[in-house]
Amino acid sequence: MKIAVIQMQPVAADIRANLEKIVQAAESASAMGADLLLAPELALSGYALGPRFADVAEPRDGNMVSALLDIAAEFELAICAGFPERDGSGIYNSAVLVRPDGSAECYRKTHLYGEAERAAFRPGDERPHVFDLCGIRTGMLVCYDVEFPENVRSLALAGAELVLVPTALPNGVISRRIADMVVPVRALENGVFIAYADLCGSEGEMRYGGRSVIVSPDGDEIARAGMGETLLIAEIDPDAYLEARRQNPYLTDRRPLLYRLD
Repeated sequence: MKIAVIQMQPVAADIRANLEKIVQAAESASAMGADLLLAPELALSGYALGPRFADVAEPRDGNMVSALLDIAAEFELAICAGFPERDGSGIYNSAVLVRPDGSAECYRKTHLYGEAERAAFRPGDERPHVFDLCGIRTGMLVCYDVEFPENVRSLALAGAELVLVPTALPNGVISRRIADMVVPVRALENGVFIAYADLCGSEGEMRYGGRSVIVSPDGDEIARAGMGETLLIAEIDPDAYLEARRQNPYLTDRRPLLYRLD
């Protein structure tokens, strides 16, 4: 399976402009034979909108997801991207994965980061699930979610081989350690591929860190972005890492009864 990751600078509250960036990335990724394009957290709307999320949020069957479905069909590849999801009176920081056949998966961010996110969104209450994508068992998380070991571990125990993580990681020393250290460790300790797509540049007063990455189950970087807009491409093959999993049998050597806190 060949995957592409777009690292992009968002245009605040300009859905058309952000979709155009995804169209251009999808065209390039498709030309290189990619099966999947991963875009960042809230890539369709921009991240630093505060109360304006109430104006741009849409349901899962709204125009944003419909546009992604059209792009996926046109370029014959799956697309995963973040968008503000409206459900009744609630707004969620969500990720959607659409396939060329018109099917879709959706996940709501369960761990909101900081006061701005908690003021704009409700946290999702459903555990991340595993689904099939081009023959590879796949799950989705959003940004801060991947920093909680339990999230990636639960996906790995459910059979995930690939975890997609749209993110909006800010620029800074601590944030860089998330992209450069935490994400590779999550891949290694669970024997999974992780594709981590960050925003870049600036949006109002917000500055993003970039450093998007695709990591293999042995913790190595397959592809790494810098600070600017770019498109990463990588081939992933779970069977190529059977030996790495054999040498690090964390999932089978677990002793869950020892970890209970009650």
